[in-house]
Amino acid sequence: MAFAEMDFTFDLVEIGCSGQTEVVPSRDRVSEKVHLPLKTLPFGVPPVIPPLEKEIEKFLTSPEDLPIHDFKWAQRFLPRVKDPRPLFHTDVCPIQTSIQVERNPTTGKLLGYKEEFIPDTGSTSRNSLSLNRPPDPQSQDVRGSSLNIPFWPGGLDEPELDTLFKQKTENDVNFEKDLLVVAPGLTTGITFRRETTGSGDAKSRETDGVTKVLGLLNITDLLAEDESFDLGESDEEEEQVIEQKQEGTQENIELQRSESLENLVKVEEKAGSQETKIKAVSSPEPVEEWAFEVDIDTPVSDFYKKIPDMAHKWSFELDVFQKQAILHLENHDSVFVAAHTSAGKTVVAEYAIALSLKRMTRTIYTSPIKALSNQKYRDFKKTFEDVGLITGDVQLNQTAACLIMTTEILRSMLYNGSDVIRDLEWVIFDEVHYINDSERGVVWEEVLIMLPQHVNIILLSATVPNPLEFASWIGRTKRKKIFVISTLKRPVPLEHYLFTGSGGKTSNELFKIVDEKGNFLTQGYSKALEVKQEKGNKSVIKGQKGGNFNQEKNIWLSLVDMLKKKEKLPVVAFVFSKKRIDELVGNLNTLDLTTATEKSEIHIFFHKSISRLKGSDKELPQVTQMEDILKRGLGAHHSGILPILKEVVELLFQRGLVKILFATETFAMGVNMPAKTVVFDSIRKHDGSNFRNLVPGEYVQMAGRAGRRGLDTTGTVIILCKGEIPEMADLHKMMLGKPTKLESQFRLTYSMILNLLRVEKLRVEDMIKRSFSEYHSQKDISKHKQALDELQIKLKDMQDIECYMCAIDLEAYWEACKEYKSLKEHLQSVAITHPTALKALSPGRVVVVNNDSHRNALGVVLKFFLGLKNEKLFTCLVICDKNIKENTKENVEADKGKISFSNDVQPMTNMGLFFPEGPCWHDVVDLSGNQISVITAKTIKVEVDKIINDFKKRSQPRFKDDPPGQAISITTQELLRLTEANPKGLPEFELNLRDIELVEQFRSLQFLKDKFDTYQCIHCPTFMEHFKQINRNMKLKEEYKRLKFLLSDESLTLLPEYQQRIQVLENIGYCDANNTVQLKGRVACEISNHELMITELVFENALTELHPTEIAALLSCVVFEQKKCSEPKLIDTLEKGQERIKEIARNISRLQRAAGMQLAGEYEEEFHFGLMEVVFEWARGMPFSEITKLTDVQEGIIVRSIHRLHETLRDVRNAARIIGDPVLYRKIEEGSTMIKRDIVFAASLYTQ
Repeated sequence: MAFAEMDFTFDLVEIGCSGQTEVVPSRDRVSEKVHLPLKTLPFGVPPVIPPLEKEIEKFLTSPEDLPIHDFKWAQRFLPRVKDPRPLFHTDVCPIQTSIQVERNPTTGKLLGYKEEFIPDTGSTSRNSLSLNRPPDPQSQDVRGSSLNIPFWPGGLDEPELDTLFKQKTENDVNFEKDLLVVAPGLTTGITFRRETTGSGDAKSRETDGVTKVLGLLNITDLLAEDESFDLGESDEEEEQVIEQKQEGTQENIELQRSESLENLVKVEEKAGSQETKIKAVSSPEPVEEWAFEVDIDTPVSDFYKKIPDMAHKWSFELDVFQKQAILHLENHDSVFVAAHTSAGKTVVAEYAIALSLKRMTRTIYTSPIKALSNQKYRDFKKTFEDVGLITGDVQLNQTAACLIMTTEILRSMLYNGSDVIRDLEWVIFDEVHYINDSERGVVWEEVLIMLPQHVNIILLSATVPNPLEFASWIGRTKRKKIFVISTLKRPVPLEHYLFTGSGGKTSNELFKIVDEKGNFLTQGYSKALEVKQEKGNKSVIKGQKGGNFNQEKNIWLSLVDMLKKKEKLPVVAFVFSKKRIDELVGNLNTLDLTTATEKSEIHIFFHKSISRLKGSDKELPQVTQMEDILKRGLGAHHSGILPILKEVVELLFQRGLVKILFATETFAMGVNMPAKTVVFDSIRKHDGSNFRNLVPGEYVQMAGRAGRRGLDTTGTVIILCKGEIPEMADLHKMMLGKPTKLESQFRLTYSMILNLLRVEKLRVEDMIKRSFSEYHSQKDISKHKQALDELQIKLKDMQDIECYMCAIDLEAYWEACKEYKSLKEHLQSVAITHPTALKALSPGRVVVVNNDSHRNALGVVLKFFLGLKNEKLFTCLVICDKNIKENTKENVEADKGKISFSNDVQPMTNMGLFFPEGPCWHDVVDLSGNQISVITAKTIKVEVDKIINDFKKRSQPRFKDDPPGQAISITTQELLRLTEANPKGLPEFELNLRDIELVEQFRSLQFLKDKFDTYQCIHCPTFMEHFKQINRNMKLKEEYKRLKFLLSDESLTLLPEYQQRIQVLENIGYCDANNTVQLKGRVACEISNHELMITELVFENALTELHPTEIAALLSCVVFEQKKCSEPKLIDTLEKGQERIKEIARNISRLQRAAGMQLAGEYEEEFHFGLMEVVFEWARGMPFSEITKLTDVQEGIIVRSIHRLHETLRDVRNAARIIGDPVLYRKIEEGSTMIKRDIVFAASLYTQ
């Protein structure tokens, strides 16, 4: 006790909740207002969640404590805060009318005022496609905004108010007759119709649509509505009732269709009015022409009188085709100029730019590649001051009157409703023949379709064989007249040679095979062939059939020496491999073609051009190597070379300092870079799938670089024959053959679909209809409409079959006969290719023939041969009536211009063999497999040659009356005897087919055949007459359905793929069941490359968690295209990101396959991860000289990929802004800044 009362000078403090204590000095607690706790936790031990058992026991024993019984909180009422102030602030309605002054047009005297409505009141770039909508703020990007909707495409009919009202009323539901029975999202619903019996009901319901459209009346329906009708009435009374009912009904229809009060007045039709109407409908409409070929053979003598004040003038006299083009430009016409390389097509573009400057409008010049845009910017800048350039990473003078850009950027501007389109007068499409490019050709078509009506089009192309066809498509699509100006004349004619030399004395072995007039010289080819054969295999080089690298070096050295002696330099040597170009340039290290003065000039220009690079970038191996080969007069130009070095090579070549330039095919797309000579290292190239010879269009485009206008009289083209000399036919086709036709490469993309779906008034189906791929089917629409009108008249006059027995199932019987005939022909055409059948169809085999001229007629096979398209054909002798040919000819003449009934469905009641009604005759015809309906087991002996020769002889007019020979007579009589002995048919030859599908189809055929006897209509006394009538009626109805199909969207070739892609977009939430674009879809509209993958990455939050350098590295997989390269070393984060991308790709691929899409390859194969390490280290600041050591990818490919990555990051940044993700927006902005540096984004020499 005494111990407890002692006052200690220390205290014990509990540390946490572990039970440990510490001794601390004691404090005067009395003086303290607040006592210090003797523990380190100020609020004691934290509470612990009670055990789960206690919680369960609590809920079981006291259920009244559950939250659901706490009604005070569950039914809590939140009072609304009243704030009436916003009710007093309303937006002012825009003024919808304006006061217009009326004046005398002659004197200008004021006559009065009138009020007129202002069109497009209240319209904005977010809700209107009209050009009259107010412009966006000036701060808006020149490319527009993805929130904008495009301007109305030219040539597309704008929906009028009546059409919109009609669509609205069509969607209204009649709750008495048109109750909805299909739930949203389902394809079928409940049918409340009464079930009816009879095999003809199903087919009759199918034709109800035809009947409703034509306004036809069914007599049974009329009688059913008449309650006073009595079966006991006389025929006359019955006819009176029917006539009165028909007249009354017809009158009601006319009253319902009346559109004005004046139409309610009954007007008696004059006699013959129906006939006049038919003639009016059947009169052919004039064919509307949209493309017009301009005559360029006749000189334009009054050119300067027609245009006394030209917008632009040149120091040289213009060619005829240039003058014709300028005349049409002055008349605001659209033109298509097709001419050879260096022919002067740029003159047309320059005049259009000058016109827009004069008229204070705008011109857009588009090119297929960015490099060509830079070159054109430099050229046009010399001529015109007001020129701008818009590329993925460069925007110069965006407000200029002439803007130069790639076609992809113009497409983006059109979809985003850029205000630049308002002032646009001309769009110039250069290198239009690149519309044949499978990857990028669709961009040209999209742009041409989306251009507004006020924009005129200038198309510049190399020579193509179908300019009128392409121009007709554009004219019909845009409803503009397109004037085609095509010239085959070359300003500098070409001469083509074969070079077979290999060094030394053979360096002069140059053989001309095509002269300057375009004549192929067989003698020159033969001499080259002889020389090559004399050498044998000595000159065959490595890679062809032996040889070595030194031998190839000798070939090139001897060629250069010969060209130098003949003053044929400079040379462009086309080599179709980047690796071979580097090897050739390195192997010619002893070649020096420049003087000391030229070396000095090259040195100064080269160092001045790379002076803007960092110190380490100037020492790159490719830079130092390029300087060395340029000083020796050589140059290399391909995609693996750094862009700034390619521009140095181009500019030095234009100055004439590069004597031999080794280049790939893309150099042929350059501007104003002709040489004196063009050399082909080979005429074979790899097109991505296999090796092939150059096509004429490719060869002509590259060979066209030979010959400098104003400097050379002829251009020289040389093909190196290092191995075997190419075949004469291949050379002739390549040099003098027709260039490749312009063909559509239109395809559907998710980006295109989403961009069109977000605009309510534009349909994807309309885009497909107006594509070049649908041109041939859509150009005949007016003819189809006219034929449909004529057919409707025939259908109204069509007589129904008034027969009780045939009304039951005659139509169903006809359908069964049609199905039997179709299945029979299909099976016969398949079976005829079976080896057993082909063996059986030897001369002498008896067959049953069914074609346009013969029905179930016996014939005998004479011989077998292959047709033009490798179709298997059989020459047969068939028995027939003597006048079969005369009758057939007369029927064809009589039915000309009508629906063809030559391939009619035949009734299967009398399936016996044909027996001639008069004297038995014969016919020798060539039959395809599906025209031989039965291969019998019977064979007869025939004399093939005698039969064929005799028939050919009597086919001549002077021998037509000769009697048939003995061989034909014996064969004909034998076939007639077999027909008499077997009227129902001969036993069939057993093919012993083992294909399960074919066996099942043969069973179906037999089932149809057995079912024919169960139909009631075959017992009708006049069955054959009625069958002919139903055959005519069904033919008309089928033709009606066919024409309706051709005029509908269902006939579009790409419609199934469109529906499949819509299904994919629905499944991943980009649009809903009503095709309304959702948030994910709007984000995808911002992405220009692999929109589905990037959008999924954004919405799965796969990028937000990463560092900006990691984001850039991960997204490099969507822009890097090289499939094979060294394997990158990745950190764990990037490896996880790579697996995530592959997982998303597999999911998208699975959805596409589930929708039925037929893809060329797997979706995940489109992503290549070889540059991830390179981009990651580049974003972290590693010098480019170190970057090149991380991979075997060439420097030029790295730079191009990072450029494209920068554009992709810009798209993702816009997507982050739309979804409101500031973190992702900031990280993408940082990533873009990190990669945009040094040599990768060095400014183009053409823009300096």
